[in-house]
Amino acid sequence: MKNQNIRNPILPGFNPDPSIVRVGDDYYIATSTFEWYPGVQIHHSRDLKNWRLVSRPLNRPALLDMTGEPDSCGVWAPCLSWADGRFWLIYTDVKRFDGNFKDTHNYLTTCESIDGEWSDPVYLNSSGFDPSLFHDEDGRKWLVNMVWDHRPERTFFGGILLQEYDVSSQQLIGTAKNIFAGSTLGFTEGPHIYKRDGYYYLLTAEGGTGYDHAMTLARSRSLTGPYELDPNGHFITAKDNPELAIQRCGHGAVVDTPNGSEHYAVHLCSRPFSPNDRFSPLGRESAIQRVRWDDQGWLRLDNDSNLPETSVPAPNLPEHPWPAEATDFDFISSELPQAFQWLRTPRHERLFSLTERAGCLRLFGRESLGSHFESALVALRQDCLSCEAGTLVEFNPENFQQMAGLVCYYNSQKFHYLYISHDEALGKHLAIMSCDAKLGLEASFPVAPIALEQNKKVHLKAVIRRAELTFSYRYDDSEWCELPVTLDYRHLSCEAGKGEGASFTGTFIGMACQDLTGTARAADFHHFYYQRDE
Repeated sequence: MKNQNIRNPILPGFNPDPSIVRVGDDYYIATSTFEWYPGVQIHHSRDLKNWRLVSRPLNRPALLDMTGEPDSCGVWAPCLSWADGRFWLIYTDVKRFDGNFKDTHNYLTTCESIDGEWSDPVYLNSSGFDPSLFHDEDGRKWLVNMVWDHRPERTFFGGILLQEYDVSSQQLIGTAKNIFAGSTLGFTEGPHIYKRDGYYYLLTAEGGTGYDHAMTLARSRSLTGPYELDPNGHFITAKDNPELAIQRCGHGAVVDTPNGSEHYAVHLCSRPFSPNDRFSPLGRESAIQRVRWDDQGWLRLDNDSNLPETSVPAPNLPEHPWPAEATDFDFISSELPQAFQWLRTPRHERLFSLTERAGCLRLFGRESLGSHFESALVALRQDCLSCEAGTLVEFNPENFQQMAGLVCYYNSQKFHYLYISHDEALGKHLAIMSCDAKLGLEASFPVAPIALEQNKKVHLKAVIRRAELTFSYRYDDSEWCELPVTLDYRHLSCEAGKGEGASFTGTFIGMACQDLTGTARAADFHHFYYQRDE
């Protein structure tokens, strides 16, 4: 079957900073995961249109431990490449975000298969984030990353550093050189180097990750520069066109088809509600554009502009769809379904078990939803603006410090939580807790608690219609009862709270359990479903 047009985004929901590589007839994209564990998502395609999740390689303590890291820290902007018969993955583990300092540690891991066991990491440097690895034609390898400049009266983004990596000694050698200061747009980051027809091409992200985001191209006859800027300006951007459906376009990479005749660029983007309602609960996603090389040796979008499109021509390849993703989860396996992740810690056995009670996901009550250490929260990405999700939970708390339920969660300061708890006056009850970031870690409780029957399982449901969220509940033998409040879903977006550029993830929907007494009171979740409505 002939491949038809590709619809953007190709990786919907929180999947930012795409790095793409082709190995034979197979394409792989690695994306950032920030504080979500395991780290780095890798998707696979054979036609650039249909993608499936195949690996999260940073899945053990030696490779990644984010315990205690603040929101929007963790794994930033991985780079995936292929050389010498194996995959090479470069990634940053960010330990601090706010203020003048970032504390960004860069590592390298390799594997012969995309879904195998990746090697213990090699520490590279901490001079900045967004590292990538360039494999030159002579076999030498070069690390490229932006440099973070914390000094007064600086813009923090101090240019692009280049330094050689020695495979035999597994370390950087020689002196790092700043090869590119960026354009006047500033905030130069996300570097990738490509070589074509005697030129080294440096592709960078600029303008920050908000609505001024862009991709910039420069080239040089020498790897170390100097690099000349593309005379046409930014390669891809939506910064001057707020009416476009996909916004915040930038930070990406390029790839060609096996015969070298067709070329594509992947880039991050977001889908705000509208030009006048710029909130993006899905976070930053990944899109693709068809591109070409012009007769002057510059890369151009196929539409002869720098404006991203929501529908682009697919390559001349057979369409290769994958089986439909699961939307209903019964937890009968001893392994967590692939769609789900948790927060920060590699010691997941302290958070949940799929074997302690057959057919259930058991969450052990740990710290609050605001914790950066042990939060028993298992969730999947929201990937469309209107959807419905629900779960069946069995939980019998003994006091008000024990809670469990269904949560729509952006980060520790942005969430809406439908939870079961207990107090002296009402007994077992259902309530809503919301945190909108403007309150910091101070939550609000928008409805009066509703008494529940003891020792009964409870169905919980969230219905999201773009900027509105409603919660409902029922027992096995009763009808749905909607709680009397419509919650503002704008609070669960990149732009909420401190505004764009202050948080970088996206909304997840999932199951949570807290026990602030420290006794790890458990909740059993019998199933979970997620239904897309658009």
